[in-house]
Amino acid sequence: MFALNRRQFITGCSTGIAVASMGISRHALAKTQPRQAHYQPILRGNQFKLTVGRQDINFTGKTRQAVTVNGSTPAPTLYMKEGETVTIDVYNQLHEDSSIHWHGLLVPSNMDGVPHLSFAGIKPQQTFRYQFPLIQSGTYWYHSHSGWQEQLGMYGALIIEPAEGDPIKADREHVLILSDWTDQNPADLLRYLKSESHFDNYRQPTFEELWHDIRELGLKRAFAKRQMWNQMRMSPTDFTDLSGVSTFTYLLNGSTSAANWTALFNRGETVRLRIINASAQSIFDFRIPELDMTVVGTDGGLVEPVTVDEIRIGVAETYDVLVKPQADAYTLFAQDIARSGFISGTLAVQHGLSAPIPAIDKAEWLTMTDMMGDMQGDEPAHHAHTEYSWTTDMRVDYPRTNLDDAGVNLRNNGRKVLTYADLYSFDELREDEEEPTREIEMHLTGNMERYVWGFDGVPYPEAKPVHIGVNERVRISLVNDTMMTHPMHLHGMWSDLRCPNGDLQVRKHTILVQPAQKVSFDVTGEQGRWAWHCHLAYHMESGMFREVVVD
Repeated sequence: MFALNRRQFITGCSTGIAVASMGISRHALAKTQPRQAHYQPILRGNQFKLTVGRQDINFTGKTRQAVTVNGSTPAPTLYMKEGETVTIDVYNQLHEDSSIHWHGLLVPSNMDGVPHLSFAGIKPQQTFRYQFPLIQSGTYWYHSHSGWQEQLGMYGALIIEPAEGDPIKADREHVLILSDWTDQNPADLLRYLKSESHFDNYRQPTFEELWHDIRELGLKRAFAKRQMWNQMRMSPTDFTDLSGVSTFTYLLNGSTSAANWTALFNRGETVRLRIINASAQSIFDFRIPELDMTVVGTDGGLVEPVTVDEIRIGVAETYDVLVKPQADAYTLFAQDIARSGFISGTLAVQHGLSAPIPAIDKAEWLTMTDMMGDMQGDEPAHHAHTEYSWTTDMRVDYPRTNLDDAGVNLRNNGRKVLTYADLYSFDELREDEEEPTREIEMHLTGNMERYVWGFDGVPYPEAKPVHIGVNERVRISLVNDTMMTHPMHLHGMWSDLRCPNGDLQVRKHTILVQPAQKVSFDVTGEQGRWAWHCHLAYHMESGMFREVVVD
């Protein structure tokens, strides 16, 4: 496991050794000149015409084809108004089916945009009319749910302005869309993962780290530590499978770090940043060095304000923050969870300014708690019989339930890092709460070596649908039996995250479930057929997907 993997060998041992000796902070190696900073179009109103097509793009010095909306990636930012009914005509100019899913929006099932569940998809050279009332407000986004189109650039921001005026007061706002781009064919990347799941892990334990552990722990304990991981056929540093070293180029609003995408402000202003993680596979840790961020919203909903230095933003999550910049320029900085790369931009009083870009933090190893959970726990998890098969390479018997853990590579870093325990939805959500009628416990499972993912050891489409009654209040508990953090998204319904004692914590549409953790949330059944999946695209495509039928 700790030898050079196939990718490193093919690209040359000398290059691998050089990168290891320099550190991953030389992320820009092999990232050649990109296009200029991109500013996506803004469309406002209640009637929209969108065209899905392909366009040549160059992020890395190589020309590739992206899937675009109205010729742009990211797609145009759509501004709408709560209380109105919107009509969106989507014309598919591609030679394959397409779709748009309105992520986090409560829409009728047939408008949700998931092929083979919600509708048949948008056929080539055809137009599909989406039409639905807007019954919520906040920061959301939209993306394709067809094949690899989202990974190839088909995603955009969607902002719904409150009907009664925005309670969040700011002098100006900016939308920040984080994403990952690959010059490779995503289908090929998935095949590589299935043949050698660690092929893109450049954080494999090194001889230097072994020598450090021998000095700190002694020879026996240092080797025992590595033997444990070898026996599980897992890597303690594999966080999201694909890295920013050679596979992904990270983008901010469709711009590389070298393009220095810039958000403007005037001194003395309060600025609202609407941050969206629209990546296919990359969890980001976002901060603005030397500038506090006050979190006022997540996943479209408002929360009690909390001031932090750093936010972990899972794939598909959104956060609204307020900042009050005083200097001329600040760096917008997001490093991936694996500490293999970053994306940066600038918040400044004028174009052309920049601020220092921090070094990428050192990656940690996953801990025993990440692997085993809370060994002092009283209530063991229930494992379905389907977990005892080749599709599942580990099971956590005593998952931890704490929400105050920032997660691997963020613990004890000297900064105030947001956790779910810091997020509180406003009290009005608690006024009409109903008690759940039953609990559904499901486990997030996988076989990392074979790269198979699923619920309760069953990959889609072999899994049977989950059934909920219309207007039934159900408590869902997810137990993560894997070593990876999964952003879980249930379409069509709010997910009301619960504290360990059962009280309401925060309303979400996407919930990060950490390794060996159990999270519980309540949903109220909305009629229709809905998708429920991990928003890491390569996990979803490898089986971590379920249908939820509400009838």
